[in-house]
Amino acid sequence: MATATDNKLAQLSSAVAGLTQISENEKIGFINLVTRYLRYRLALVVIDLLRSYIGEEEHIEWSKIQTPTDEVVVPYDSLAPTSQDLAESKKLLDKLVVLKLNGGLGTTMGCTGPKSVIEVRDGLTFLDLIVVQIESLNKKYGCNVPLVLMNSFNTHDDTLKIVEKYANHGIDIHTFNQSQYPRVVVDDFLPLPSKVEAGKDGWYPPGHGDVFPSLMNSGKLDLFLSQGKEYVFVANSDNLGAVVDLSILIIFFIIEILNHLIANKNEYCMEVTPKTLADVKGGTLISYEGKVQLLEIAQVPDEHVNEFKSIEKFKIFNTNNLWVNLGAIKRLVQADALKMEIIPNPKEVGEFKVLQLETAAGAAIRFFDDAIGVNVPRSRFLPVKATSDLLLVQSDLYTLEDGLVVRNKARTNPSNPSIELGPEFKKVGNFLSRFKSIPSIIELDSLKVTGDVWFGAHITLKGKVVIAAKPGERLEIPDGAVIGNKVNALPISPYVCILLLIFVVVLFGLMYMQFNTYNQEINGSEEFHVRSLDAGDFFTTVNNHDYVAVLFYQPDSESFYQFAYEFEEAACALSGDLHPIVLAKVMYPT
Repeated sequence: MATATDNKLAQLSSAVAGLTQISENEKIGFINLVTRYLRYRLALVVIDLLRSYIGEEEHIEWSKIQTPTDEVVVPYDSLAPTSQDLAESKKLLDKLVVLKLNGGLGTTMGCTGPKSVIEVRDGLTFLDLIVVQIESLNKKYGCNVPLVLMNSFNTHDDTLKIVEKYANHGIDIHTFNQSQYPRVVVDDFLPLPSKVEAGKDGWYPPGHGDVFPSLMNSGKLDLFLSQGKEYVFVANSDNLGAVVDLSILIIFFIIEILNHLIANKNEYCMEVTPKTLADVKGGTLISYEGKVQLLEIAQVPDEHVNEFKSIEKFKIFNTNNLWVNLGAIKRLVQADALKMEIIPNPKEVGEFKVLQLETAAGAAIRFFDDAIGVNVPRSRFLPVKATSDLLLVQSDLYTLEDGLVVRNKARTNPSNPSIELGPEFKKVGNFLSRFKSIPSIIELDSLKVTGDVWFGAHITLKGKVVIAAKPGERLEIPDGAVIGNKVNALPISPYVCILLLIFVVVLFGLMYMQFNTYNQEINGSEEFHVRSLDAGDFFTTVNNHDYVAVLFYQPDSESFYQFAYEFEEAACALSGDLHPIVLAKVMYPT
């Protein structure tokens, strides 16, 4: 078994040696990663064999997992306050480097090029906002916080062209590339580029865990150390909450973290934030065998997955906002000590089934001395992964101040509304074309949109809203519509509503006349009163009866104009909030 693994590694090393597209450092890093993966797989086979004989525990022993104490995951409120003296703040900020992970493409949102160049709001991209934030910070405090972009081979060329426009801004911008590794063919574990000309599809960036060796291999790490820099703040470029901002509240929040790290000689700090039901799969910090460790859902035994997803036991998750000591990075990279868990990611390229091996930066926490987490406010985590997130940040739920996306104080609910948009909205271009303007969502709790739906201008959404277009039909929400709670069909203007009401009155009059015709033949009857009944529940109740008489009483003008009636196959859809206005009498003919 070991011999077979050694043979694979020998063949792989020989094939990688012939690849001219990557550096010697990248070749060494790739071979080391694959070696660890293959030996880990071999170890698992042996462990499984042993387990079948002696019943050995899983690799992660669930009983050893402990909830971190406040010394390990520090509450933000407990951080020691710092002086508000600008000179003291400048000293701290001059020790800082800001590094944004910029290797991702915008393809999942229908865009070409780096994701960081997608417009967020007011014509500004992610990268524009980042530059404005740091430029404002440097101007306010007279400090020199540089911006570093870790690109991938997918984003490097475009990013170099884009950053040229910031040449006259008060900010030093540095770029470097993370490693470029060949995808491995599953059948024989040889690099795909050695077998076929696959272009860029033959290569991959090996995850953001590669930030540490790539930062050192680029020469930037030694440069920053020579400038007296001590800490790097690492964050995803699409997390609008991961900011170093001019706002006094956020600035001193940042300074307090730096002050805490320096005073306590913490080499690594991970920002975590309270979990919601939307974050149940996110990695969490645990204490395991005396060290702080990131626990990802892939490491959890099957029988404990539901427990892992519980927001009662595991209350925090990783935001991927990381503060790391630069000197410690150099020490650990030189010692080849960063052995983060390997994430195998299977893909298909043409006829080949391939594998790419990745690592995550958060998993490095257990290798640093005195590593901690800080439990930060939810405002520090505002990622834009899909157009549903883009709707949030482009709406009146947020405003823009000095490059910082600030939450509107008019929103009383501390949580953001949940938004689910159908596939018609997946691509940014389609998303933008379907809105004349972004609706007001200050009072929105949730929104679900399915089908071919188009939004007019100046629309207001409140409460829980569901908008569904019928298959094959286009549904247009008119300008100025105010939609509260549930929408099953197009909100109808007051004029159309009046015509429909006339139709309803005539129809019910005819029904009443027919009801009287059969009244003499009725042997039994049932009468019931319905309060706050929505259309679906009402017709579930009455649709099995032959004759239904419905009387609306005491409707106020506000609720009346919201009524929309559509009669099709004995179904009625009502749009808007319903008041206790339905009195129904159901008669059973013999």
